Amino acid sequence: MSEFSTRPEILKLARVLSVGPERFAYLENVDPEDLKRLRGQVTDTLFDANLAVLQRMALASRLLPVPLLAKIGEKVFGPLLCARIAGVIDASRGVDVAKRLPTGYLADVAVELDPRRASAIISGIPLKAVVDVAAELTRREDWITIGRFVGHLADRTVVACLDVMPDVALLQVAFVLDDKSRLDHVIGLLPPQRLPGVLRAAADHDLMPLAEDLLAHLSPAHRARFPLH
Repeated sequence: MSEFSTRPEILKLARVLSVGPERFAYLENVDPEDLKRLRGQVTDTLFDANLAVLQRMALASRLLPVPLLAKIGEKVFGPLLCARIAGVIDASRGVDVAKRLPTGYLADVAVELDPRRASAIISGIPLKAVVDVAAELTRREDWITIGRFVGHLADRTVVACLDVMPDVALLQVAFVLDDKSRLDHVIGLLPPQRLPGVLRAAADHDLMPLAEDLLAHLSPAHRARFPLH
């Protein structure tokens, strides 16, 4: 088993636990699917630790006007608590709150969010807001957060987000994508003229192993779309 088959999962597990990935170097020979299951279990444990309290807060939030709730979320709750509440709040209300939050703060919340629990909210946020957050996360080089959201976005939203990401960012996100079975579909959304740039970015930034990992997850038809391979 190669380092590049386990490295993405080690990076994501380290992110969940807020520690450096070097702490988990001993896991390099563990099956990536086992690491993914472990990460899911850890995430569930963290999110469910105060579930009853979060549900009461979500219920109480119905009494507040949405503009006031958005302001409280931004100025009082902070990104972590907002992310936790997003998993239990009514989706339509969550979308209304998200529409009123600045891009930078939405990006902060996205870092802490479990997309599995807020998929309905994510799908309801306006396209421009999602693209703006993707651009901000790209500026921060936060590939892990972007990679966690790809599987929860409609194709047109994925395409719009890819448009604001340089080729080197696409390689980084593909490497840590949460569901790599979607890579073939995502690459199929790219215009043909963009594909040479992806390989050039890999060569220019010494990321050929990431390019090889990307190609390994593509169907023969989509691999054939890449030049010089």
